[in-house]
Amino acid sequence: MEIKKLTDQFAVSAQIEVSDVPAIREQGYGVVINNRPDGEADDQPASEAIREACAAHGLEYFYLPVAAGGFTETLVAEFRDIVEQADVLVLAFCRTGNRSSIFWAMSSAPSLGADRVGAALEAQGMLSDSLRQTLGLSEQKADVDYDVLIVGGGAGGIATAASLLKRRRDARIAIVEPQDKHYYQPGFTLVGGGVFKASDTVRPMAPLIPKGVEWIRDAVKSFAPESNALLTEGGKRIGYRYLVLSPGIKLNWSAIEGLEDTLGRNGVTSNYKFECAPYTWELVSQMKGGRAVFTQPPMPIKCAGAPQKAMYLSCDAWKDAGVLDDIQVDFYNAGGVLFGVPDYVPALEKYIASYGANLHFFNNLKSVDGAARKAVFENVQTGDTQEVEFDFIHVCPPQTTPDFIKESAFVDEAGWIDVDQASLRHNRFENVYALGDAISAPNAKTAAAVRKQAPVVAENLSMAFSGNGPQAEYDGYGSCPLTVEKGRVVLAEFGYGGKLQPTVPSWINDGTKPTRAGWMLKAKLLPPIYYDLMLKGREWFASP
Repeated sequence: MEIKKLTDQFAVSAQIEVSDVPAIREQGYGVVINNRPDGEADDQPASEAIREACAAHGLEYFYLPVAAGGFTETLVAEFRDIVEQADVLVLAFCRTGNRSSIFWAMSSAPSLGADRVGAALEAQGMLSDSLRQTLGLSEQKADVDYDVLIVGGGAGGIATAASLLKRRRDARIAIVEPQDKHYYQPGFTLVGGGVFKASDTVRPMAPLIPKGVEWIRDAVKSFAPESNALLTEGGKRIGYRYLVLSPGIKLNWSAIEGLEDTLGRNGVTSNYKFECAPYTWELVSQMKGGRAVFTQPPMPIKCAGAPQKAMYLSCDAWKDAGVLDDIQVDFYNAGGVLFGVPDYVPALEKYIASYGANLHFFNNLKSVDGAARKAVFENVQTGDTQEVEFDFIHVCPPQTTPDFIKESAFVDEAGWIDVDQASLRHNRFENVYALGDAISAPNAKTAAAVRKQAPVVAENLSMAFSGNGPQAEYDGYGSCPLTVEKGRVVLAEFGYGGKLQPTVPSWINDGTKPTRAGWMLKAKLLPPIYYDLMLKGREWFASP
């Protein structure tokens, strides 16, 4: 817990835990203000629990919750009264401390002056561009400007840059990405199935950045859409004419109690984590009997078929080893269906039956005790919980947008980047486009979806350069090669509303049935298609 003092009497911090309260008291604080609404995250302590802890340690507690952007005059006045009437140190907190600092700035500027308030916030690294504007302080100039600034060096960011360069060779384009490695995430399932090596799914980032595109190796801290700029963690202010958001998705491991402490050991694994996919295969190849549990959280998640792919490939390996009959296989799904597009379900159900797997719908994983080999699931319909013993558990974590996106002005009420599902242009900021796993469009979050989205964004950006509105449209295409056994795949291809969108005629490959052609595509063809076509702007079968 990091406390940031803005004055001698007042400080802010990110979310505090019940266990932090004694230390807060020891540091001399006498008042605690909670500005975070209950229920924003599964791992968030309840307001009442913090209130009880404060009372037990002699701290006065106020619950003054505010959602992002909900600062009314009444709330600001109430906050000001609490701080001004306190004769002891005051600590206010929210998820990151930003909302509490905004409360303080808006309530203190009339008495302390905007310059003094701004200086205090800047000293603690908390003076955002929007706050600067609210306080009426002079606007910062960008260190550098680009025609197109792309956030994210994953599949979406690189593919969009490559496709745009084909259309606008003279455009000044930059990609903001802190990581120096690029992961082929569709291959993680095959690593966990003993087909690929982990090294097959990772490459250096630098050679993949298209020539002519600048790579800014830094992370985004915040956005200033009102001045067409963003601020990086490294302190750079970068301006743009057009902004493309492709930040990927956050794997929220901490939302499952105990998971982070045991992931990668004690029989607890996940193909969603690069470092754990080899451990999945290690566990599968060594298992001779016992109980194997596979989990799927509430939607949306990236590659919605991945949790059951792990199960199918594991069962196939156990079948080949002659031990499947000695293993109880359970699939716990927080949703109510095996797969969201009904046309593919019959083929999947046949494999469920052939492997003897037990399906448990509406059951969401809440906690894992690796040392005890026990997991707790909650029935999402009744709220009842049950404890399940396991020898092996493959976990798919809940997923959400990255924190710097969630705190921005670009998200909708559900926390996803708010785009038009056809043009992929932002619904409120006309010079902002987005693609990939973090957008609000109701498509499958897969690399195949990004392959179709990138040319649409590139084409619409190219039109915008000429002063035209967006004309290219994304139809919701996504593909999920469901690896039901080693050597056969149910190649699910569909768009918005579950409409089937097969790439090739059914006489070549019927995607509703398991085929060897689908396996050949998944294991042999898709990696070179990804690297040699998609990331290089070659829009074969993907032109808008």
